[in-house]
Amino acid sequence: MEILTILIPVSLFLGGVGLVAFFWALKKGQFDDPQGDANRILTTDYDDKPKP
Repeated sequence: MEILTILIPVSLFLGGVGLVAFFWALKKGQFDDPQGDANRILTTDYDDKPKP
C-alpha cells in the first residue's frame, strides 16, 4: 500500500505533462489541417528531383 503514495502522484504528474504537451501542440497549430496532409500524398503534383 505504500507504493500507492508514489504511484498516484507520478501518474498525475505524467498525465499533467501529457495534457500540457497536447495544449502546446494545439496552440502551435499542429492540428489545423489534418485532411490536407492526407490529400497531398495522393496528388500527382510532386517533384522527383527537389532543388538543393
